[in-house]
Amino acid sequence: MQADTHLVGRAPASGADAIYRKVTWRIIPLLFLCYIAAYLDRINIGFAQAAIRTDLAFSGTAFSFGASVFFIGYLLFEVPSNMYLERVGTRKTLARIMVLWGLISAATMFVRTPEQFYVLRFLLGSAEAGFFPGVVLYLTYWFPPQRRAKIVALFMLPVAFAGFFGAPLSGLIMQTLDGANGWHGWQWMFLLEAIPSVVLGAVVLKYLTDRPRDAHRWLTPSEIAQIEGDLAHSNVPAASHDHGVWRTLLTDWRIYVLILGYSALNASVIGIGIWMPQILREASHNTSSVFVGMLTAIPYAAGGVGMLLFGIGSDFLAERRRFCAGLLALTGLGFVLAGLTAHNLPMLLVALSLVLVGNLSGYPVFWALTSQHFRISTAAVGVALVSSIGQLGSFASPMIINASKTLTGSVAGGLDAIASLLFVAAIAIFFSFQRSGGSEGAAHQ
Repeated sequence: MQADTHLVGRAPASGADAIYRKVTWRIIPLLFLCYIAAYLDRINIGFAQAAIRTDLAFSGTAFSFGASVFFIGYLLFEVPSNMYLERVGTRKTLARIMVLWGLISAATMFVRTPEQFYVLRFLLGSAEAGFFPGVVLYLTYWFPPQRRAKIVALFMLPVAFAGFFGAPLSGLIMQTLDGANGWHGWQWMFLLEAIPSVVLGAVVLKYLTDRPRDAHRWLTPSEIAQIEGDLAHSNVPAASHDHGVWRTLLTDWRIYVLILGYSALNASVIGIGIWMPQILREASHNTSSVFVGMLTAIPYAAGGVGMLLFGIGSDFLAERRRFCAGLLALTGLGFVLAGLTAHNLPMLLVALSLVLVGNLSGYPVFWALTSQHFRISTAAVGVALVSSIGQLGSFASPMIINASKTLTGSVAGGLDAIASLLFVAAIAIFFSFQRSGGSEGAAHQ
């Protein structure tokens, strides 16, 4: 039975903090592990770039298109996946997503032709679609807006962890297992790094709780009432009907600013995630997969620290707009500096660290801003719409960097193009959301 928030008293601030700590420790560690698996399966293609291109004789264009086509599948299936999640629940949806993407990622080890590569990357994106926006939506079921930036930052820390630990691990697997059982090192990498996704999918199905009202095994009625009361108090009231959801969203000009911002964030994290190992390999003049993996871990470590600090700071100051715009601009600055220092390894590492501090810190603040912008009735579709169309940045950025490398012999032009997108997005967000937290935009939803 759902707890009645009118009959059960609300806890004082200290009691509420204890309740949300309890919720955090219950759901975030599992989601944390799931996102490590998800992000590693998404970017390990970048660690394997040099080996795949050598072993399968793929051109830079073929490889970059294959890396990018992942996001076409992601774009097409993200909104339907989030709508499906609202009907059947988070637990079943995330379990399905994880098992499917694990199996498809493992199948990448059998690729022999560019066409096979394209098909599997498209299927991987289609399978993974809905995971990230689904979790963002899921967190809105448990945490009121003023707590979300820190929580999304905790959930997104795996991006940094996957880079920090995954880069050296991928390099170690490729180097030490190369030739074992007659397989290349990159084939072993895809197989071994896909297994955790399948296992975690089964754990999600068993362990995750869909909503507070379903948490009677580990929350008391008063704790459930506190959470539901906080959410009811802080959310913009839902509309009385949903048939106008799409019209409401598509006629709201601020959603296009959010899509621009998310496209810029995605262009930067995917572009640098796929190309950073290659950029560092060339700057260091070292072909060792383990050494390049260790270099790659440094910017991700800086990004992880920044993500937590800026997420906590944004929540503490209750400020989203300035944080989000500033972090987008910082990411753009890092890209410009990376293009200028591509042959100076120490300075390049500093520039790439700025990129990932700005980028990874920008995501949780951006999603806190975005989730506050929508009514309850439009949140599922709105979050998925921003997330799906925003994948256009992910699709374009690897090919932009490859085009710059092919035409000029340098990645600097591609990095500058992504920097320009980031600067434009920073300006647009700063001037579109005049009030902290996006409340002005929410009034129009």
